[in-house]
Amino acid sequence: MQYLFVFDRAPYGSWKDRELLDMAFSAAAFDQSVGLYFTRDGVNWLRDDQAPSVIDQKSVARHLGAAELFGLEGLFADQDSLDRFGLDEASITLPVSVVTDLTALESNETRIIRL
Repeated sequence: MQYLFVFDRAPYGSWKDRELLDMAFSAAAFDQSVGLYFTRDGVNWLRDDQAPSVIDQKSVARHLGAAELFGLEGLFADQDSLDRFGLDEASITLPVSVVTDLTALESNETRIIRL
């Protein structure tokens, strides 16, 4: 994987991670090898039971659904973070590969990007 974008903030608290997702999609559109890694509060991006209309926001789940269209190589989630928020495969919107440590995804050629 050439680029790994790290999402570590809740989906509706800041625009930074939405901009990060746009960056990931842009890189993928130019045939770059891209993955998304959700950790800490960022695993809430994957939550199936979001109610963004309560705070006059649009769901980030629809944006994440475009990952397949852009040909992202993988969606990854941190096991400890999923456990902390009580999330499992049945309670998230997209299939992800669960990892126990970010270093499992790193290689000498991987660039880690977070905002």
